[in-house]
Amino acid sequence: MSQSGKAAGSSLEQLAAASGRDFPNLLRARDATREGLEARRAALGQLPHQDDVAVVLMGSWGRAEVTAGSDDDFMVLVRGTDRDDVHPSIAEVETILDQGHGDQGMFGEPVASDELIGRIGLDGDTNTNLSLRMLFLLESVYATREDLHEAVTAELVDRYLDESVKDLRVPRFLLNDVVRYWRTMCVDFAGKERQGPEKWGIRNAKLRTARKVLFAGGLLPVLECSHFPRDEMPAFLLGQLRMPPTDRIAQAFLTHDASDAGGRALGAYDDFLGRLDDKDFREELESVTRDTSKESPAFRDAARSGKDLERGLLALLFETESLPKLARDYIVF
Repeated sequence: MSQSGKAAGSSLEQLAAASGRDFPNLLRARDATREGLEARRAALGQLPHQDDVAVVLMGSWGRAEVTAGSDDDFMVLVRGTDRDDVHPSIAEVETILDQGHGDQGMFGEPVASDELIGRIGLDGDTNTNLSLRMLFLLESVYATREDLHEAVTAELVDRYLDESVKDLRVPRFLLNDVVRYWRTMCVDFAGKERQGPEKWGIRNAKLRTARKVLFAGGLLPVLECSHFPRDEMPAFLLGQLRMPPTDRIAQAFLTHDASDAGGRALGAYDDFLGRLDDKDFREELESVTRDTSKESPAFRDAARSGKDLERGLLALLFETESLPKLARDYIVF
């Protein structure tokens, strides 16, 4: 349930001050996200809404990282069970949103919260259901009906924090699903490559960067739950999920006295986001295949940013005072 907007004193801005590394592209993207959300909320709010239906924006909107090439990935969310007659419908929303869906193929039908929350694990939890659940939880923002978006998020967090969760422990149920989604993205990347070379370069670049930020933005707050009694974990997680993923990551670097590593990691991501806002850079990445990647300056730049981001996150997880034990005890096994 990410929240856009450049709030004064945000964790990202605090990290910039502590590390001496500015993040101009991320902060500019937050401004663009905020302005775009205001316009979309005003327009979508004019559509007829059933009491249990909300429109939710995903992807770069949920990460507060809107650039010139961002898609309008959205979910029509139904609180409760699935049904045929939903308003606003997908078609009604598409009369307002001016940027087409991404090519994930999962946003074409209304999504019932009972499916997201009630089907975690086992055969009923399809690849699409897992993806929609994690995207909703980790990088979404309301476009209409903030109250409904908040309520479904709280219900999902409560489902993960079930009776198995103990005081001052990492909630393994939620941790395992966050890790499962990251691994699913990695496996799906290989599956898409097998289907054809189209968009290999930009998918690879995003897996190294934006998808890794999505994963870290879920992983780090879950690990931090180990500092709270069970009854305080829901409020902590909901507070974290209201922030963009880069704020959650920045806060973790600050909390664990790793500002220099944080500046390098999110600085690299900031550089990538700035390049992605350039039409020529994006078009070159979209045309790159595995066979041509070594000759592409754009792909080399993206790969370098991804490696620097990864190094910073690994330093946070394995070179700080308290996180290495948590990483060893909960991530490895």
